[in-house]
Amino acid sequence: MHLAELNLAHLRAPIDSAELAEFVALLEPINALADAAPGFVWRMKESETDPTATVVHDYGDHLLVNFSVWESLESLWNYVYRSPHLEVLRRRREWFLRMAEPYMVMWWIPEGHIPSLAEGMARLEHLKAEGPSPAAFTYKDSYDSSEAANLPAAAEARK
Repeated sequence: MHLAELNLAHLRAPIDSAELAEFVALLEPINALADAAPGFVWRMKESETDPTATVVHDYGDHLLVNFSVWESLESLWNYVYRSPHLEVLRRRREWFLRMAEPYMVMWWIPEGHIPSLAEGMARLEHLKAEGPSPAAFTYKDSYDSSEAANLPAAAEARK
């Protein structure tokens, strides 16, 4: 099993504004760091040629989407909290508004499965509606991959 992770951020200003210029400048090095991180599997990209392009979606103009797959919870944790990514994370209030409801969700997927953005958003809605479970969880309330392996969604993805 691999770990899928979706997180959202509500931008303080349009992505092409002067207010977010420093954040946009950090996208290329931070994404390159993720791509090279041990345990990294995949991340959703808007463009293969423009490393600063953000994912285009139908969920609102100021909503930034970060969606990735990792080999383990530990590999994601190490990238987020034990790499230069942490310094960017500490500055998030400069660029993003606080969100009142859950904005990040994780779930286990069969190795080789690439989840869709719709699947990720459904998992986030599940977390909001039902709270943490093996189907949708957070760092605070995480579940081992063995707890998710027999869920209906995992069985369906293996078909």
